[in-house]
Amino acid sequence: MNLPTQSSPVSDPVFSPKWLEVLRDEWNRKEGLANQLRQVGFNSVVAFGVLDEEQPRAYLVIRDGEIDEVRVSTSNSPQWDIRADESQWQSWFSEPPGLLALGMAFTSRSLQFRQGNYPAMIKDPLMAESFVRSFALMSKAQKKLESEQQN
Repeated sequence: MNLPTQSSPVSDPVFSPKWLEVLRDEWNRKEGLANQLRQVGFNSVVAFGVLDEEQPRAYLVIRDGEIDEVRVSTSNSPQWDIRADESQWQSWFSEPPGLLALGMAFTSRSLQFRQGNYPAMIKDPLMAESFVRSFALMSKAQKKLESEQQN
């Protein structure tokens, strides 16, 4: 895992190294998303970021459906680069969106894919379900991290 050992340049806990670690653990759990994505042989670098920023804030290196590495930067170009306003990310992590809400966000351009093919992905039922589930896991990671910080 290539995460910084000192403070991250990103102060937002949603995209912090600790948040990425919690997301990875939730994703790779037996009942997480890894098994579902393994069925389709999903291997990719997926980036998440904010619309008005040049570089993504978080990178997931996914091998055979499982998050193998989490990073706050990478020299590799992501196959998927997914962007939204910071307030939109916060909203989705408080209340994960469903497929319809994500479709509306994509249509209105409040959710943008700088890399990757959303229309093709959403036509594949397993990939569409996995995409929606990823937001639920991000919300779970956020809530788990907030709970840890309160204790």
